[in-house]
Amino acid sequence: MATVRPDPDSALLRGLRVLEVLAASDRALSLSAIADALGLPRPTAHRILRQLAVAGFLAQEPSDRNYMLARRATRLAVDAMRHSARQADRRAILERLVADLNETCNITMLDGSEVVYIDRVESQWPLQMTLQPGSRVPLHCTASGKLFFSLLPARTRKRLLSTLPLDRRTARTLTEPALLEAEFARIRESRVGTDNEEFLDGLVAASVPVLDEGGRPMAAVAVHGPVGRLSLERALSLVPRLRQAADELAGAFETP
Repeated sequence: MATVRPDPDSALLRGLRVLEVLAASDRALSLSAIADALGLPRPTAHRILRQLAVAGFLAQEPSDRNYMLARRATRLAVDAMRHSARQADRRAILERLVADLNETCNITMLDGSEVVYIDRVESQWPLQMTLQPGSRVPLHCTASGKLFFSLLPARTRKRLLSTLPLDRRTARTLTEPALLEAEFARIRESRVGTDNEEFLDGLVAASVPVLDEGGRPMAAVAVHGPVGRLSLERALSLVPRLRQAADELAGAFETP
């Protein structure tokens, strides 16, 4: 059988290369920057970008019209990760973590303006909160959500703060942008996201990032439980074990 070699100039591969460039960037990119990165003429790059935008894979910043990944692209990445060949490896790491902490733990990823559960392992305690893989929770009042929020580029973070509905879920939910920015500054310093009964009354959580080779957050791993069993102080005492699991998970997110 003849070997089939990919054509780097095919429209399909050019479009995928555009998505790769934007996925690797921590900010929106201009037409010129994308064209230069791929070695494409600007009219060609513009045509590809417009097609991807019309299809819902890209969006443009309102202020400068630079390009960024849109919801369809990020959802594709999240769904691919949920069903990847390394899913069993990630599950095994999470199961060991739960066995050590005796509390429910989960792996999440950022999907646009929400947090999506990639996997979750329940503890053996009878009191549990059920959130299946694929479930989505808010950014501004969950441990992993606030962690992702805090590590976004400043421009993206400020835009989201001004556009997201910062709903009050409990009496402890932070809904003022200034208070959230102060919380995000604390999280950037510690690299630990916390939820002190901010999403659900009686629920406490702590989260740490799973970093790629460039030190960028690609996921988060978190522990949570009812406040009567898991105080915020105890949740923070579990952070070293969470970080160990995060290091293991970083390898399990890579293609085998």
